[in-house]
Amino acid sequence: MDSLKKLFGSAKEMADDLGEKAAPMVGKAKEMADDLGEKAAPMVGKAKEMAGDLGEKAAPMMGKAKEAASEAFEKAKDVAEDFRNRGVAEDAPEAVEKVTEEPTEG
Repeated sequence: MDSLKKLFGSAKEMADDLGEKAAPMVGKAKEMADDLGEKAAPMVGKAKEMAGDLGEKAAPMMGKAKEAASEAFEKAKDVAEDFRNRGVAEDAPEAVEKVTEEPTEG
């Protein structure tokens, strides 16, 4: 029993010693984290600002892309309707060529 008390006693002393030695390191780590947080705050603000600017610049392009996609879809519908009305599959290459040769706006 005495040897167990001695073993646990020395383990407790070692833990206390390690705790005392670690305390300054924990303080330094916290201080460094705080410094990094302060230094990062302006960068985060700039990143948010840049993201907002990019979003504003991309908005008109998104509108143009949607419009072009809509026009392409309408052309495809017209070609499909033309095929259906003619009932002739041989005209497919000509119709595809017609659609792909037409210049797009923008």
